[in-house]
Amino acid sequence: MKSIKINSLILALIAALSVILISTTLAQTDVNIDNSNIIQFGGDVIVPPRQVVENAHAIGGDVTIQEGARVTQTAIAIDGDVILEEGARVDGDAYAVGGEIITSPGATIGGASGTVFENGRWGMYGRRRGTSSFALRYLLNTGFHLFNVLIGTIIGVLILRWRPNFLLNLAATINQYPLQTGLWGLGGLLAVILLVILLAISLIGIPLLPLLGLIVAITVILGTLGVALWVGQRASPSVERHVQQFFIGVLILTLIGLIPVLGGLVLSVVNIFGFGSLLLWLVSKRRVRVQ
Repeated sequence: MKSIKINSLILALIAALSVILISTTLAQTDVNIDNSNIIQFGGDVIVPPRQVVENAHAIGGDVTIQEGARVTQTAIAIDGDVILEEGARVDGDAYAVGGEIITSPGATIGGASGTVFENGRWGMYGRRRGTSSFALRYLLNTGFHLFNVLIGTIIGVLILRWRPNFLLNLAATINQYPLQTGLWGLGGLLAVILLVILLAISLIGIPLLPLLGLIVAITVILGTLGVALWVGQRASPSVERHVQQFFIGVLILTLIGLIPVLGGLVLSVVNIFGFGSLLLWLVSKRRVRVQ
């Protein structure tokens, strides 16, 4: 009983640190390098009409290149959209990780362009452009949320059928090492942010951004499935079948994700724990006690 209370306190502490880190990460910080290379954290980058910049990068926001404006090298949005208005130009590459590339008539992209993990969020915290009504935004977010949950559930069931020890190990890692799991998740998130920044400001690293986004997305999804199994195990210890426990965990997380704003924050913490559980299990190769 004492260990359960300690684990609960540890989980609460890591959850609070995760929320603080998310809030800090998404705080609006503008990095303007020699007035022509702009990196924005937690906000949008807007290139005004007929202005010319070399690079425009937004982490947690959109990159909008307004009418007649020009980006001579790269335009990159992480968890946002790259938007080119009429007559806007990107001479180099344009990438959107977790968003879309939206071009108006007359807009051009000279180099490569692509999206990774478009609208790929397991929670109710995505934005939907052109929808001002809260009810409409909520319905659209609900549709994406349920679709993502459906895909994740199918993947989880297939893993439990063919490689059950994988998710069982992740769940056991969270249960036995909650502090290390949370710290690995936070550290992994910071490492990804730093790596994205380094790649974004490097011409050699820019082509690797889509690959990095795909790897992180797969890692987070797999880790979150492990968290779902762990939640199901904690919520229904009397249930013996792991597939049933997994369904119960998915149902709980799905209902949490339907809560506006708060649901997104909670699932962000869930993603951090999932990310950390997979990293910890892969790196340490701990022999966890599978329940």
